[in-house]
Amino acid sequence: MNNLQINTTQNVNLNYTIVSIGERIVAFFIDAFILYLYYFLVNLVGDAIGYIYDDGWTQRGVMGLIALPAMFYSLLMHIIFNGRTVGKMIMKMRVVSVDGSPVNWSNFLIRWMLRLVDIWIFVGSIGILTILFSEKRQRLGDAAAGTVVISTKNKTKVSHTILEEVEDTYVPKFLNVTMLTDKDVRLIKETFGIAQKSNDFKTMKALRDKVDSILQTNSDLYDKQYLDTVLKDYNYFTQKL
Repeated sequence: MNNLQINTTQNVNLNYTIVSIGERIVAFFIDAFILYLYYFLVNLVGDAIGYIYDDGWTQRGVMGLIALPAMFYSLLMHIIFNGRTVGKMIMKMRVVSVDGSPVNWSNFLIRWMLRLVDIWIFVGSIGILTILFSEKRQRLGDAAAGTVVISTKNKTKVSHTILEEVEDTYVPKFLNVTMLTDKDVRLIKETFGIAQKSNDFKTMKALRDKVDSILQTNSDLYDKQYLDTVLKDYNYFTQKL
């Protein structure tokens, strides 16, 4: 079982499992079945159009326009759903960047264009061989785009790292939280989490006092609110760096 370690912009290492070729093939056939159903519906629409237009060219033109989205199915799904198609969603997998940076539409475009070589021209043989002999199980499209397909079944959760869910509209309260280091924040989050689970308000108060003494915030927030705000503020500023 191959693993991939990605270092985030906050220097947090996340370990992922790279999916097997069997899982990728199953996801591919799920997507292929969806496209088959779509083309089946297109043919039904084509038959209905035949009753409206006598001109064969008009019928083919309208059917071509309706069928056009299917040609870009993989590209559009990966862009819209952040590296996933329906098959990948069902199989719990995702396309990510090898170096941990966000995957851009240009990366998905490269992968999509090289499907012609990986899958269609050589009936999938090139894609299968490159996946089998690649250290990170990448087909040509993945290697060219700098991407890899990982499993999302047992990935590292945000709650296991110093990361916090911060909304785009979030407004930070404590501007000097950047005085803290990643090690400090990890310790604060772990201690805060343990104190919450065990309802250890004494430890939570001691932690709050310690953090307050470092940051000199003199806040009137309750202990839980204070620590939660400090964690979110730190993540807000480090994500913006």
